[in-house]
Amino acid sequence: MWRRGLIGMGVLAGVTGVLASIAPEGPARVPGRRRARPAATADDGAAVIGERSPGRRTLDLTVRSPVLDHPAHARLLLPRGWTRDGSRTWPVLWLLHGAYGEDGHTAWTAHTDVEGLTEDLDVLVVMPDGGPGAHYTDWWNRGDGGPPKWETFHLTELRQILERGYGAGAARAVAGNAMGGTGALAYAARHRGLFQAAASFSGFVHTLHRDDGGLDVADLVELGVAVGRPGAAWTDVWGEPGAQRVVWRQHNPYDLADRLAGVRLYVSAGDGGGTRGGGRGDVLETLAHTLTRDFTGKLRKLGIPVSAHFYEGTHSWTYWERELHAALPVLTAVIT
Repeated sequence: MWRRGLIGMGVLAGVTGVLASIAPEGPARVPGRRRARPAATADDGAAVIGERSPGRRTLDLTVRSPVLDHPAHARLLLPRGWTRDGSRTWPVLWLLHGAYGEDGHTAWTAHTDVEGLTEDLDVLVVMPDGGPGAHYTDWWNRGDGGPPKWETFHLTELRQILERGYGAGAARAVAGNAMGGTGALAYAARHRGLFQAAASFSGFVHTLHRDDGGLDVADLVELGVAVGRPGAAWTDVWGEPGAQRVVWRQHNPYDLADRLAGVRLYVSAGDGGGTRGGGRGDVLETLAHTLTRDFTGKLRKLGIPVSAHFYEGTHSWTYWERELHAALPVLTAVIT
């Protein structure tokens, strides 16, 4: 239901009720802040301005970027034998978080066993901030561009920093949950050849799907901006889905599906009716399920292989952790 007053309809209360069941209590506390060693910078001057080492394999970066209006963070899980001396590089697995919650770059380690799961993998795991309700994109801003430019931050600035100073190689996979799943598939499609594998767990992968009687992605964009960037207009992201349809299509995994040929794909979603994750009236997962089925149907019409898993379950970390376990062999088989 495009732009029909979510707050007045009570939809905001219903969706935020679901979000409350998956949002963290706050950002993880990490001790031992230390200044970063002199490190590589991106072409535009983006640079690491701080590091933290909260665990044996964990390295948190703080990055100052000219395309964002505040410093951003990224959490790395380092492979065994990792060094920053440039003697070798490692395949990279990017994990993107959802649109809501406060823990950003710590979400995957706070809510899943990704650290133990990847312990024996010869892979550098990268978990960047994606901004609250920012939708993994360079905002349209009424056609003027400018910050926030999360796509540029991730795929140009942070990528260059990681490749120049942290041992990141050219073999890459990307995965994400919820809006992070949308971003993972959009990134892989919009930047052909950058990622060899991509996965979406409960992603909203057809952003122009319209349901006149229910929730659709434009409503989630409105909600995400209201929660994550108060004072901004939701149309600053991609414009109005009708008037700026071309802009929306340029970021819609469904419309970009043909550009995913040659990428190893894994997608999954629950039906919204499960109980293991503790959700009730899960409109978010029901929507993700509908959109993921639409997306896989288009891929198959195009003759593009995809591994798909549809299950009884809700929009919660219980299921996303399980799906990461299932998808990881698919993703890493291509890059290692």
